[in-house]
Parts: sequence; C-alpha cells; structure tokens
Amino acid sequence: MTTDAPTPSTTTKESYCSTSTSSSSAAQSSLEKAATNYADFQDVESSDSVSARERLELSRIRSGAADMDLDEQEQELQRGMSRVDSKNPDVVGWDGPNDPANPFNWPNRKKWRITLIVALVTFCVAFASSVFTAGISSIAADFDVSSTVATLGLTLYVVGFATGPLVFAPMSEVYGRNVVYIGTWIPFMLFQIGCALSKNAATLLVSRLICGIAGSSPLSNAAGTLGDIWTPAERGDAMSFFTLAPFAGPVFGPIIGGFLTEYVSWRWTFWLVLIVSGVMFIFLLIAMPETYGKTLLERKAARLRKETGNENLHAAHERGGVSHMQRLGQSIVRPVVMLFTEPIVFLIALYCAVVYAILYMNFVAYPIVYQRERGWGMGVGGLPFLAIGFGMVCAIATSPYQTKLYLKLTAERGNGKIYPEGRLPFAIFGGFCLPVGLFWFGWATLPQVHWICSVLAGIPFGFGMVILFLCMFSYLVDSYLLYAASSLAANTLLRSLFGAFFPLFASRMYIELSPRWACTLLGFISLAMAPIPFLFYKYGQAIRARSKRTF
Repeated sequence: MTTDAPTPSTTTKESYCSTSTSSSSAAQSSLEKAATNYADFQDVESSDSVSARERLELSRIRSGAADMDLDEQEQELQRGMSRVDSKNPDVVGWDGPNDPANPFNWPNRKKWRITLIVALVTFCVAFASSVFTAGISSIAADFDVSSTVATLGLTLYVVGFATGPLVFAPMSEVYGRNVVYIGTWIPFMLFQIGCALSKNAATLLVSRLICGIAGSSPLSNAAGTLGDIWTPAERGDAMSFFTLAPFAGPVFGPIIGGFLTEYVSWRWTFWLVLIVSGVMFIFLLIAMPETYGKTLLERKAARLRKETGNENLHAAHERGGVSHMQRLGQSIVRPVVMLFTEPIVFLIALYCAVVYAILYMNFVAYPIVYQRERGWGMGVGGLPFLAIGFGMVCAIATSPYQTKLYLKLTAERGNGKIYPEGRLPFAIFGGFCLPVGLFWFGWATLPQVHWICSVLAGIPFGFGMVILFLCMFSYLVDSYLLYAASSLAANTLLRSLFGAFFPLFASRMYIELSPRWACTLLGFISLAMAPIPFLFYKYGQAIRARSKRTF
C-alpha cells in the first residue's frame, strides 16, 4: 500500500525514545514500573526543543532511509525537509503506526525467540574460538610444531572476527540480516570438518581462519538484529541477555575442550562444534525471520509493484539512484573511518580491546597456573573458568537496575530524548572490578595459597568485563543510531585484533614474569583505562555535539 504522509518507524514505533509505546509482554513488564515513575518522557518529534537536524534524523529513522551519506544529509537539511517527508504517493511505508509487519510491533514472544536464536548462534561462534585452546599442546605434538605455531589456530580464528564484520555488517544493512546469517553459517560448518580431518598444521590453520571469518557475522549483526525489533526502553534486558553469549562461549570452551582432549581426542572439539552449529543452522532456517526494516519495505514495495503493475512504487531509501553496491562500498569504509575519527568509538574500542585481550590471555594463563604449577589435568584445569562465568551471570542480573537508572537519568537530563550517557554509571563501577580481579588472581596463585582463592578471583573479573561491554555497547548504539552497526563493527575490529595477537606472547610473559607479576602488569593497564566510562559520562554529551554521526 502506498502512503502520502510521513511513514512510521522502522527503527522506532512512534517515538524512538518513548517508554510507553511497546506492546504488553514480558520485556515491557520488567520496565513498566520504572517507566511510570518517569512519565515526563515526550515524543521526540513533538518537542519544541528538538533541532532541525534531530527532526531530520528521526524522520529518516522512521522511514528506513537511514543510509544517506553526509553530503546527502547536508543537502536535505539545507532544503529543510527530508525525502521521507515529501508527500509522494509512490513511497511505500508501513500501514500506520500499528502495522503488524513492522518488527517493532511484533509480539514480544516472537522478539524473545529471535533474541534467543541470535544469542545461541553467537555463543556457538565464541565457544568455537576457545574450545581449541585445550588441545594446543596435543596439536603441537601431533603435528610436530611449536606451541606458538599451534596457538596460531586461536590467533587466526580471532583475526577472522576482526576482518569479517567489515564486510558482513554493511552487507546486512544492504541485503538484510538473514542472507548474511545463513550465507556465512554454511562455510562455518563445513570448515569445521576441515579442522577435524586436517593432516597437517597448515590445513588446520587455514580452516580455522575461514571458520573465524565466516563465524564473525553474528558478532556484529546480532546487535543490529536486536536494534531492529526492540525500542531503547526495551532493549536493555535483551541486550543484557545477548551480551552474555560472546563471553560465556569462551568460558565454557576450555572446560569442555579439556575433557574432550583428555579422554577422547582434540579432533572431537571440532566435531562437537559441527554438531552444535548444525542445530543452530536449522533454527536459522525455520525460526529466524528477516528483521531489518528497510529490507522488509523493499520486499513490500516489490510485492506491490507485481500486484498493482505500478513500477514507480518504491521504499523511501530506494530513491536517489544509489545502487546496492555503492551503498555497500560506503558502508565497508565507514567502520574504519569512524574508528579513527570518532573519539567515542576509538576510546571505547581500545578499552574493549584491552579487556578482550586479557580474557583470551587467560586461556594461556589458567593452564600455566593450574596444570603446570598445580599439576591438575586438562579437564579439571579448565573448571576455574566457571568462576568467571558466575561473575558474568551476576553482571547480567543487574540489568533491571541498569534499565531503571537509565530511565531515571533520561527523564532528568535527556528531556525525554535519548540520553546515551545514562548507560554508563554501572560501567564506571565495572571498570574498577577488573583490576581488582587481576591483582587478586595474580597474588593468589602463590603455591602456599589455597587454590580456591585464585579461582574466586575470576568472579570480579567476569562481572566487571560483562558490565563494561554491556554498558559500552548500549552507549555506542544509542550514540550512533544511524551508524550503530558500523560503530560496533569498528569495535569488533580492534578488540578482535588484540584478542588474536596477545595470546601469542602471553605464555612467555606468564612464564618469564610469573603469573604474579604478569597479572600485576595487566591490572595496572586496566586500572589506567578505568576512567574512560566516567570521562564519557561527564563529557560525552559535549563530545557527541561535535560529531556529525552521533545522535
């Protein structure tokens, strides 16, 4: 159906920041009490204080025409209107604010099903990264290579995490989410077979690299999927649940991989990943709908052209003569440009990269501490990772309180509009939990100290890590509404490079310096970076005001 009025939301329902527009469901019930306490939220577009640029951006978000480049944005702004606002009967949009085809109007049961699927897919990819580490010594012995060469299997896999999103994130914004999920999942599964059957180190390493590249798409696109279906007020709980997946996977990988390697073979770690990823592939095929609003509007326009014979019907963002390939090229370059031109993106990416690198260095440190120094077996030696996992779960449990505080700060300081800095107070606390966990773990590894003391140190580390990632990811999404996927892709690029190469020298560092002083060094590095969330909490609004890409 055509529309001759501004089309409703593809990224919001009626008001991107409203806390009262969601349908009644499980996610809404967790926010309902907090939302009623802060009833002074107002519709962004009805506020007299909203700037012309904000009105333009919100209209673009509502229509799905969010990918105009900066020159086009300036031209539209100078004309005092957006393409969305032109009363063109050939522009195809949603059939009113309550159109059930709009992903924001889907039942919450369907939204949580989608959230669960993308979380499980991300968990599988992250699990596959670390399950390999338990077999490094066995792989080195079987292929007669050094442990450093064997560790390249981890490094190359995580390098794939860094490079893949640069292509897959923009692809999902051009062709839709599902085609990227399914198209990359097939090679991810197939090359698990190559890893399991490899006869030499070269075959194994190449297969691991391809698996990492193919498996990287959920790391950047899953957050975009959540942004497709959840409003900001609802998104906190969903993002909390999802954030656990990429970190819980690496925690359980060494545990399960250790027992498989010790009692069966390191090759079975890959067979296990193949089985799990095969189940996930079935879920993607039969239970995962397309969620990207612009792709859905393109399909709707194509269907109406076929049904009516009117070849002029089109979605708003299809105007302007910009081809898919041109849009894709712009989007591929954007994450790298944002990484080096946006202070918020760069500093948050650097902080996340350091934390992520420390997590992957633990895959080398824990075997040294518990297997080499304490004489534990490979399976039992992986169990201390459970403490990190417990800390992660504790961090997720704070999600309702984070949401409540976010709503309060948005009402008080955001004048009813999105207030990204409201995501950061818990990150300030989490930033200081990390060095506490590192100092504690390092000096609790002394031989005369009971093993439980060092194990428990994983709790504040896991808690601080997930709190930081959860808050800072949400901050990026709220700050870069139009370019959220690109900001997350830039973050994934830098942190994956750190996570890939730091483990290569971690073994020598922990042996030469001892776990005590190695952890002390890492503790001071994380302590030096801890003020970053506070910096953005206090000055973030002023920094965002100087950017052309932030909200």
